[in-house]
Amino acid sequence: MSKNYESLNYMMFDDLLTDEEKMIRQSVRDFVSKEVIPLLQEAHRTEKFPMELIPQFAEMGLLGPTIQGYDCPGLGDVAYGLMMQELERGDSGIRSFCSVQGALVMYPIYTYGSEEQKQKYLPQLAKAKLIGCFGLTEPDAGSNPGGMRTKAEKVSGGYKLNGNKMWITNGCIADIAIVWARLDDGDIAGFIVEKGTKGFSTTTMKGKFSLRVSVTSELHFEDCVVPEENRLPLAKGLKAPLSCLTQARYGISWGVIGAANACYHEALEYSKERILFDGKPLAAYQLAQAKLVKMAQEITKAQLLALQLGRLKERGVMKHYHVSLAKMNNCRMALEVAREARDMLGANGIIDEYPVIRHMLNLETVNTYEGTEDIHRLVVGRQLTGISAIR
Repeated sequence: MSKNYESLNYMMFDDLLTDEEKMIRQSVRDFVSKEVIPLLQEAHRTEKFPMELIPQFAEMGLLGPTIQGYDCPGLGDVAYGLMMQELERGDSGIRSFCSVQGALVMYPIYTYGSEEQKQKYLPQLAKAKLIGCFGLTEPDAGSNPGGMRTKAEKVSGGYKLNGNKMWITNGCIADIAIVWARLDDGDIAGFIVEKGTKGFSTTTMKGKFSLRVSVTSELHFEDCVVPEENRLPLAKGLKAPLSCLTQARYGISWGVIGAANACYHEALEYSKERILFDGKPLAAYQLAQAKLVKMAQEITKAQLLALQLGRLKERGVMKHYHVSLAKMNNCRMALEVAREARDMLGANGIIDEYPVIRHMLNLETVNTYEGTEDIHRLVVGRQLTGISAIR
């Protein structure tokens, strides 16, 4: 397996980054190479998240890095995207942990929480003293989150939650859960539910053939009373959780480029070393070169798309449909690159001595979660035509 890694720079992509952005990328790249990748084969085989990495995530500033104040780094959005890219170069499950903590737990508290909630939770989450999860998806409400059945009934001093959430990253290891539920009047509200609250329990989902390094859980609420002070006061309606998903999808749009880069790099190095007919390396054959060119072509386009998305975000003009286009395009790109790389490695492509099969399996999930490819296509279609084909 190849050791020296540099991300694709075919169209001088690095020239478009600031020195600070490149420095941040390099620091995370080194961390992933030295600390993360050596753990992934065993973690994938045993379906176990490497918990020892969590304090290091905090030390690296990987948890809520774009948040201003509250012991957070306050970095730019492109720098954040590059961080997610390097983490997913290791594994989608590693990026998912950091993405959920920052975009789906810290962001809603920062955006929709009270000052007391921010002071109480954000510094602890940034330092990994607390781990969080995001409870929106339900067994019967995936692409249609508005179909949620989890109820929040107003009671004396707070709200009583009843319902179930499914496919929740970090659920069983979380200290707090950002939970979305339907109020008596039918509106959607967000709540901070702390571990140990009576009536709140979790179960681990087993048997996944994808994202095996990630903890995936179900959340259960049975007459779970959450105090009034744990309701997110500014979160009103479905737009609030959807805005959180926009933040997460932004990170995914960058992250999958890292997985694609890892697969391309592996296929390139392997093709140079694998000797076939007449003593020639695989890389000397037209079909192999055509596949490598296609990978480089698509990764390069995805890099430029993600960078423009990041610059729009930094200017405050990024829209959710911009993110949909990038998430849809880049996830499909990464999955196809992984499949081509797997094919180029032949039989070696299916063993975990090489990272390609792990990335390929992971990307099946990443192409689906946080909005399937088809749902994002319909979001973009609605923006182009002014007509919704979703409902």
